[in-house]
Amino acid sequence: MNHRIRRAGLSIAALGAAGTLMVGCASADPLEESGEAATPETSGTSTSLVVGSQDYYSNEIIAELYAQALEADGVEVERELRIGQREVYMPEIESGSIDVFPEYTGPLLQYWMDEPAERTADEVFAALTEAAPEGLRVLDQAEASDQDSYVVTRAFAEEHDLTTVADLANVEEPLTMGANSEAETRPNGPTGLAEVYGIEVGFTPIEDGGGPLTIQALESGDIQLAIVYTADPTIAQNDLVVLEDTEGLFLASNVVPVVSDRVDEAAQATIDEVSAALTADVLIDLNRRSVEEQSPAADIAAAWLEEQGLLG
Repeated sequence: MNHRIRRAGLSIAALGAAGTLMVGCASADPLEESGEAATPETSGTSTSLVVGSQDYYSNEIIAELYAQALEADGVEVERELRIGQREVYMPEIESGSIDVFPEYTGPLLQYWMDEPAERTADEVFAALTEAAPEGLRVLDQAEASDQDSYVVTRAFAEEHDLTTVADLANVEEPLTMGANSEAETRPNGPTGLAEVYGIEVGFTPIEDGGGPLTIQALESGDIQLAIVYTADPTIAQNDLVVLEDTEGLFLASNVVPVVSDRVDEAAQATIDEVSAALTADVLIDLNRRSVEEQSPAADIAAAWLEEQGLLG
């Protein structure tokens, strides 16, 4: 049955203040700080490439993998990291201001294509290569994925006998979902949950990408359901339960580089080599180093590239 909508009263001001203390916290958009977006003509020498990333620690690590591997092969690299979410940075990529960007196949396909039917990794990747706008292309996808998922606490799952997303329909109390604000209008947010599963939930924006504030809200009961990436070590650390998506609401979400036409064959080969070594277990471990050890993204990337022999 459907559930009535309610909104939890988390303080936006409190979230903003606490967010400055956490891993993966939002930072100022470097493209906005400059007053105008960089262009290929003003972003450096003709041989330099601009590498960007989301405002998400895991994505920043992957961007550093690309950037440092390219630098090791003699490519001049400029970094525009921690830009923001897809709605902010994709126009910059499409305009040619950014040359290399780590993306995720399923969410990017949904951005470029309305209601795609594809669900599996190979289907989504094939459709994505066709959907890329002129001037952009997607390179080889990695085995690693960082897929959105619905999670609940272990106690909540056991109390209501939850193993799948569909099981939420049997919960008789009102449900509230917590996630970054953009999730409210994305296909995997409350709207998608209602359309695919017939389950209505309230929504509370929590701007930490499934981080400490989200976990705190889950454990306190301010929210009952959260969107957390599957490669996030937070899931295991906090004994969260990932609800099985039996109806395919979430598309396959493999890590994939999106590049401009300024990325030549040599640079593409370098990036593809990184992607080939980036497995699911590797990404989880890289994320763990950030969350548990508080290591900077650049240091995590350098250590892993050295281990893999990808620094020349």
